[in-house]
Amino acid sequence: MRITVTFDPDVAAQLKAVARTRGISFKQALNSMVRAGLGRERQAARPFKQYTQPMGLRPGVNLDKALHLSGALEDEELARRLKRRK
Repeated sequence: MRITVTFDPDVAAQLKAVARTRGISFKQALNSMVRAGLGRERQAARPFKQYTQPMGLRPGVNLDKALHLSGALEDEELARRLKRRK
C-alpha cells in the first residue's frame, strides 16, 4: 500500500539512523518500527505501593508536630546568630 506521511524532523532522523544501523531501507525500518509500536500490548499499570524505612529516631521525638519542632529549632538558630553579632 502506498501512502504519503509527513514526519517530524526528529522522527525522520531516528528512522534514517535505524535504517543505516541495521543496513536496511528506510521503508523496511519504518515498517518494523510501526509493527513494533502496534504489537506492544498496553500493560496494566501496577498499583503504587509506598515502602517505608525506619528513620532511627530517638525516643521522645514526636514527628506529629514536626513543623512546630522545625520552627522552634529555626528560632533557636536565629537567636544564636543574633547573639553572635553583638
